[in-house]
Amino acid sequence: MSRTSKSRTLSPQELQAFGEELDALQASVRADLGAKEAAYIKRIWRLVRYSSAAGRGLLFLGWFWPAWVLGTLLLALAKIVENMELGHNVMHGQYDWMNDPRFNGQDYEWDVVGTSDNWRYTHNYKHHTYTNVKGVDDDIGYGVLRLFPEQKWHPVNLFQPFFAVIFALLFQWGVAIQRLRIGRYFIGRITGKQLYEEFKPTGNKIKHQLLKDYVIFPAIALILFVPVMPVLLGNLVANGLRNLWTYMIIFCGHFTADVELFEKSVLEDESRGHWYLRQLRGSSNLTGGRWFHLLSGNLSHQIEHHLFPDIPACRYAEMGEEVRAICKRYDQHYNTGPLWKQFGQVIWRILRHAFPSEVSKTSAELVTEK
Repeated sequence: MSRTSKSRTLSPQELQAFGEELDALQASVRADLGAKEAAYIKRIWRLVRYSSAAGRGLLFLGWFWPAWVLGTLLLALAKIVENMELGHNVMHGQYDWMNDPRFNGQDYEWDVVGTSDNWRYTHNYKHHTYTNVKGVDDDIGYGVLRLFPEQKWHPVNLFQPFFAVIFALLFQWGVAIQRLRIGRYFIGRITGKQLYEEFKPTGNKIKHQLLKDYVIFPAIALILFVPVMPVLLGNLVANGLRNLWTYMIIFCGHFTADVELFEKSVLEDESRGHWYLRQLRGSSNLTGGRWFHLLSGNLSHQIEHHLFPDIPACRYAEMGEEVRAICKRYDQHYNTGPLWKQFGQVIWRILRHAFPSEVSKTSAELVTEK
């Protein structure tokens, strides 16, 4: 692991009991799912549609600057909620039990340039299965940033504070090409033709998104004889705000100071309890109010999301109380804090590991023995 752990090492018996308590919590909540959660996600669906429609409508009046500002903010709200609370959570299968085609995790296509199929592979499968396992979880720095001392340092990392800003502004684009692993082409592992074939679905999605935001709606403005530039600029700013917000929330959930990195060896004969413990130590939460949690897609409860990824996220706050109590019983660190504090730690990671850094010589293990 990347640093001295704040959590106590568990015996095999304790680890089994720890896993059983979390299993029991998950089972009790799953058995309680029903009308309340269905009504919630339908309200979110309406919020996205109505705020998007209102925002786009106001952008057609963008020559009046208050209308442009409000329209841009409403469109940004729609894009953020669709990305975080609707799309991300639906694609995890959190609402598959409803048998409503609008909320089917395998069919949902979200409003970003990346395809849902690629996200389901890189995020739902690789990231959530192999959370913070070096060399397996591609979300560790997204192939752009060095955030842990275990990652090999290269002089190019000196420029990563600059790269981090660009990545935040273009976050949806970075996520869109993540599965392509373009570096394979430059080192000769795949041909240009192979890369092109892999890129086709993403390319089609990019064309769809660009046409929608930067061609169709500006064209409607022309038809209505209203200025085009406010519409173009409003879409650009709304997408940018969504990119910055999602980057900040996601990085705060994975790269704060106390988050730990793991070697591949932890995967050998990994038990359910081991998996739970790795999720806990590889995640961090954010404190805030109701609207903050909604805008974060309840990924402010990142620990609970990693423990129970297919449980509706609207239940995470309630489950968090039980998770925190379980962690306290087993002397496990529950990593949480306000946005300013957690994001400050993320920024420090980016700055610190832009320079050579060494792994801590002492760190606790997940368990005394397997």
